[in-house]
Amino acid sequence: MALSGSISRRYARALFSIGVDRGTFEQLGQELDAVAALWVGSHELRQALENPIFQPSQKRAVLESVLGRAGTSSDVQRFVLLLLDRRRLSAVPSIARAYREMADLHTGRVRAHVTSAQALGPAELERIRQSLARRTGKQVILESAVDAGLIGGVVARVGDLVLDGSVRTQLGALRERLLN
Repeated sequence: MALSGSISRRYARALFSIGVDRGTFEQLGQELDAVAALWVGSHELRQALENPIFQPSQKRAVLESVLGRAGTSSDVQRFVLLLLDRRRLSAVPSIARAYREMADLHTGRVRAHVTSAQALGPAELERIRQSLARRTGKQVILESAVDAGLIGGVVARVGDLVLDGSVRTQLGALRERLLN
């Protein structure tokens, strides 16, 4: 069952307010990300918890065991068990994403996605991160990816801002000028 963005944000906001009140919002966000990764990464877990053959008490026992082994705090455990009770566990990835956005906004961070034709080294990524930090005035968290179709160069996305220095785009622009 997919949740709309506004409902996911409501759940995320509830956990986020607990984290802010207790000063643990960063830790709760990391734990929620870990639970979301578990959910996405384990087909068996999803099947066990979504299968109507199993009783709610059995599902709860399985989830409590998994959360205990994952080392999640009692706040995150109660939160995830609430999602199970309300049959909204499948929304954990979108809730985690909304939570991350709230935490980033709260701390003045911004996430940037950098795509390059070849893998970039740590020094190159740091130069890009610093350049984007100067441009946005915020702390930048970089996520990098490789796309050989760019031919060369880099494409950086920070929110709605796209900085495209790829050879593919430059060749496309040159082609347009030559055709016109």
